Amino acid sequence: MNAPYTLDKLPYAFDALEPAISAKIMEIHYTKHHLAYVNNLNAALEKYVSAEAKGDLAAMMALQKTILFNAGGHINHTLFWKNLAPVNEGGGVVPSGVFSQALGQTFGSFAAFVEKMSAMTCAIQGSGWGWLGYDPSCKRLVITTCANQDPLSTQGLVPLLGIDVWEHAYYLQYAQARIEYVKNIWSVINWKEVEARYLHATQ
Repeated sequence: MNAPYTLDKLPYAFDALEPAISAKIMEIHYTKHHLAYVNNLNAALEKYVSAEAKGDLAAMMALQKTILFNAGGHINHTLFWKNLAPVNEGGGVVPSGVFSQALGQTFGSFAAFVEKMSAMTCAIQGSGWGWLGYDPSCKRLVITTCANQDPLSTQGLVPLLGIDVWEHAYYLQYAQARIEYVKNIWSVINWKEVEARYLHATQ
């Protein structure tokens, strides 16, 4: 088995995204929820390796859902932290250049893109993620959603920007006002990171 997965260091302080995301939410989200996905993933993979060594196919199959859920949680959150940035470090600055042109060509305008992605993300029933992805098969930007912690790669798309709408991402601060949370998160989106992912995906 490869070395266990670990948490990447958060690229900013817990309070750096206030007022959009409170320090308390960031601390709990990162040190409790994300860490739990990492620990559970490592434990499940260890059990899988043991089952594989024994040729226990039933046990291997039974572990697959746990591995998918926790691996997805780790992948999604690792990207999520990088997709956010403090306002004084460029968070929320509207993108320009090739990526901005692609947004305009696909959705009509940057504002129209934000409106559409916000609406689709807020409409998720239960827990999940709103995504801006790149479809390499048709070379086009796509807005979609994933339930629970399913990674966007399960839809054949390259993840560019994800918005976490599990209640642990916002409830302590916003209660049931998911719409307000999604509205405010745009002020701390790290568009340089999103654009870099787009440029890499289109090379």
